[in-house]
Amino acid sequence: MPENTVYVYLNGKFTPDEDAKISVRTHALLYGTSVFEGIRGYWNEEENRIYIFRMKEHYERMGRSCRIMFMEMPHSVKEYCDITVELIKKNKPRTDTYIRPSIYKAGTSIGPKLSDNPDGTIIFTTPLGQYVDIHKGLHVTVSNWRRLIDCTIPPRAKIAGSYCNAALIITEAKKSGFDEAITLTERSKVGEGSAMNLFIVRNGKLVTSNITDDILEGITRDTIIAMAEDLDIPYEIRTMDRTELYICEEAFFCGTGAQVSPITRVDHRPVGEGKPGPIAKKLQDLYFDIVRGKVDKYKHWCTPVDIG
Repeated sequence: MPENTVYVYLNGKFTPDEDAKISVRTHALLYGTSVFEGIRGYWNEEENRIYIFRMKEHYERMGRSCRIMFMEMPHSVKEYCDITVELIKKNKPRTDTYIRPSIYKAGTSIGPKLSDNPDGTIIFTTPLGQYVDIHKGLHVTVSNWRRLIDCTIPPRAKIAGSYCNAALIITEAKKSGFDEAITLTERSKVGEGSAMNLFIVRNGKLVTSNITDDILEGITRDTIIAMAEDLDIPYEIRTMDRTELYICEEAFFCGTGAQVSPITRVDHRPVGEGKPGPIAKKLQDLYFDIVRGKVDKYKHWCTPVDIG
């Protein structure tokens, strides 16, 4: 193979990207019946290696999504981790990298049923820098679109078809001149961003929505909570009202894509002083040291992959 060949893992084989193909009749394509994860690998120039952040937890969550969707993971969590490390070694990225594993309904019959429908696996990697501007602060809006609820398409599962909801939310926000959007639940309580979790700061305390408020059970959200505990930053997990977004001192998104992204305006109202706040900045600085394997206390979250 040429030296610059990019590989994809497809149903048991490492395959050159241009040769990785599935049928146009694939059930997941026709009905959105796949679950996925977004995992980041962070390039550490000094050590000439990629650190994959919280890979095990991502594959564990993918297993939970599979259970919801009547799917079976063809490999164990450990096997998926080993496959991902091998894929990174084959592709030799020397930049921050996005890893996208998917379990998909691979049958080719017409009809949306999930049973009697085989499951396939795809994992690919691609360079990924900043998903949103993480430095200057985001101007966001409260979306007119509601987040999906647990008894329709459950948001705690990363189901591909449910991201049509996210697509409508972010597209409308951007066409209206905003950087991102915050969703409300069916009960008109604060949910999360279009595809990321949300924290605000009230009276010096971090606040984030309950996992029963129709949000993704975010791994980066869990990371922020653990960091807050270690930094002695008080926090609470509770339902939030929309107007709290207008009177909070700070706000920020978090997620694999968003990382830690301060919000400085909501619906044309400044958040706090209208610039990234000290708590978000403190968490952001520590987060980027952690994910590049620079903080010994958190190295158990980081899987090193040496790039030859």
